[in-house]
Amino acid sequence: MTFGARMLKTGIAVTLALYISMWLHLSSPVIAAVAAIFAMQPSIYRSWRYFLDQLQTNTLGAVLALIAGLVFSNEPIAVGLVCIIVIMICLKLKMGDTIGLTLVTVIVVMEASGQWQFALTRFSLSLIGIVSAFLINILLFPPKPKVQFTAQIQTTFDQMSLLMRTAISDEIKENIFRDKKRALEDSIKSLTDKYKLLEEEQKKMKRASFSQNRHLVVYKQMLNALRKGREVLDAVEEHYFQSERSEETDVLFDTQLEKLIKLHEHVLLKFEDNLKPNSVEASLLLQESEEFVKEVLKYSAEQPESRLRLSIVASTMYDYGYQLERLNRLVEHYHKSDDEALWLSWLKK
Repeated sequence: MTFGARMLKTGIAVTLALYISMWLHLSSPVIAAVAAIFAMQPSIYRSWRYFLDQLQTNTLGAVLALIAGLVFSNEPIAVGLVCIIVIMICLKLKMGDTIGLTLVTVIVVMEASGQWQFALTRFSLSLIGIVSAFLINILLFPPKPKVQFTAQIQTTFDQMSLLMRTAISDEIKENIFRDKKRALEDSIKSLTDKYKLLEEEQKKMKRASFSQNRHLVVYKQMLNALRKGREVLDAVEEHYFQSERSEETDVLFDTQLEKLIKLHEHVLLKFEDNLKPNSVEASLLLQESEEFVKEVLKYSAEQPESRLRLSIVASTMYDYGYQLERLNRLVEHYHKSDDEALWLSWLKK
């Protein structure tokens, strides 16, 4: 785990919550600190959504806890039953993310055994923590999922490029290859989470801009291309070296992988508007991929029992090339097409 803005902001939010609690002379300020930790979110939208949801569920939980405290005092069984009820209500309201902090509120309020002034103080501490995290999140280094996504796309591609260019030649030590491949998988998973943040924010907006729709379509296909590239590495690792092959076959596969990764690199450069339009003929590479697959199938047919695995690798490479060709077309349209309806149709695919 690397040090990031969210870690820093969490610490600042905790500090702010503690200072506010001390300034207001509220007892048990640690409750505010715990609430601030729970409330720190990875995007502005989620921060706002979490703030509203917590305001509702915490109020509801505090009220139920106060009533239960008046009736049952702070008996452990009563606390447990109220927690169960609150969990059920949160799930019913589709606010499962708020359960943790809401239960903290329930427990500390029931500790007051029906003393509403004391319960109100504990409830206020939770709100102080939530508000502190919300303010720090939007004022200090506000989350920028789009910037983070584009930067990580390039980093992830660089990771995959190294593995792809050395997969057939088998130049990297096996343990290093596994470690780098595991890091690639983690990066793609992180990218998937960031894309979900982007998609979530756009879908929840009343009116997403045309530019945002275009970006989201291209980002989605960028992610698909990286996933397909990872599948190629999986296929090579699982099938390629277990099949019978010649030196010419190694050269054939290695050359095709080099072409694919070069196309991927050029498409990313084209998206950043660093290359001239049509500088890479992706459609030509797709035709070459078809010829490549036919040649591999012909070679595998001679000894299908020992070479069938090669056709699996070849088909995975073809699929990767197809996704790159589609990404190339989207990037071309991105720089030329202003048809909003077309981009919206692609977004729904």
